Amino acid sequence: MSITMRGPCEEAGESEEREKEAAAAAGCFAWVPEAEEGSDVDSDSDPETEGTHGLGELVKDTLYLRSCRVHSVVPASCFLRQGSAPELNLRHRGLGPQGARALASSLTANPYVKRLDLRDNGLCGTGAEALAGALSKSSSICDVDLSENQLGAVGAQAICAALTVNPTMQKVQLAGNSLEEQAAQYLAELLLAHTGLKSLDLSYNQLNDQAGETLGPALAENTGLIELNISWNHLRGPGAIAFARGLEANIFLRVLDISYNGFGDPGASAVGEALRTNNVLEELNMSNNRISAVGALSLGLGLRVNQTLRSFVVSRNPMQSEGCLGVLKSVRDNPVSALELLDFSDIQVNRQFDDLASSVKVILPGLCIKTAARRVEYKKDLLPVFRPSLPASAPK
Repeated sequence: MSITMRGPCEEAGESEEREKEAAAAAGCFAWVPEAEEGSDVDSDSDPETEGTHGLGELVKDTLYLRSCRVHSVVPASCFLRQGSAPELNLRHRGLGPQGARALASSLTANPYVKRLDLRDNGLCGTGAEALAGALSKSSSICDVDLSENQLGAVGAQAICAALTVNPTMQKVQLAGNSLEEQAAQYLAELLLAHTGLKSLDLSYNQLNDQAGETLGPALAENTGLIELNISWNHLRGPGAIAFARGLEANIFLRVLDISYNGFGDPGASAVGEALRTNNVLEELNMSNNRISAVGALSLGLGLRVNQTLRSFVVSRNPMQSEGCLGVLKSVRDNPVSALELLDFSDIQVNRQFDDLASSVKVILPGLCIKTAARRVEYKKDLLPVFRPSLPASAPK
């Protein structure tokens, strides 16, 4: 059999006849435990498929191998070896859109996978569209990583639509996918519709101020998200302010990373206002956001009354010692502050700040303060990394 390899973002160009053949293969062999002969297909390494297989594993292998034939792709041997393991790790495999199509039909019939890792596979929009059907129907997958796949707006639309109708999904990673303002609309719809989603990673994208204006209202209305990472984007100006206002109204989010954006002083002022009202957030990272001493003082107004924030990171901001001093004074003047970590790393502070820090440590002995001069490791545990609970109905 002739097998060809395709570029990651190359259009598949499959005829309708071939697509129908793939669908027929998935349907006709859904419950036929027919084993494939190893000589008929190649794999990326020697497939370890010997030994005793259950009926479900034979079905999965048969579906996958037939689908790979139809789409002319090399089967991933690690998928054949997976058996009934709860995690399927296919990162860096170069699957491309065609490989995604071959995988999709098998995922639908696989009740074992709970965590699916497809990071860095060049899926592009067409590959995401192929996977969307499987993700929308799966009752077992609750954690999926589609980072670094060049999904773009087309892929974001397909994936968000699929996840919206799947209440099982709890953790989604979409980092590094060239998501811009058009994709923000689909992400906002996901935040509004999916109440079971607990963790979302949108870092290393191109979400700009227009995207912030779209995502902010959705964040305000979201009910369920606990952890959001939107670092390394382009949130600034009106978009940063709109996003901060969404944080102000949100009553579920506990961990937020907005580092490496462009919030500046206006955005910092809006976040300060949010901290005055928000009584849920526990961890906030605002490092490298162009915040000067003026913005730091605005943040301090929120810290003066906030009762829940435990970790606050504002490192690598041009707030200088004056801004650090203003933030620390606000923490000192808050008798109900819950802060355990205050991170000013890579910011030079003066003697006045050091003296104040010493006096604050007497009042709050559990507070760890980091500056450019003090790189003390923070030992106390923060909120544990989110681990989605497994569906109660999942097979053992």
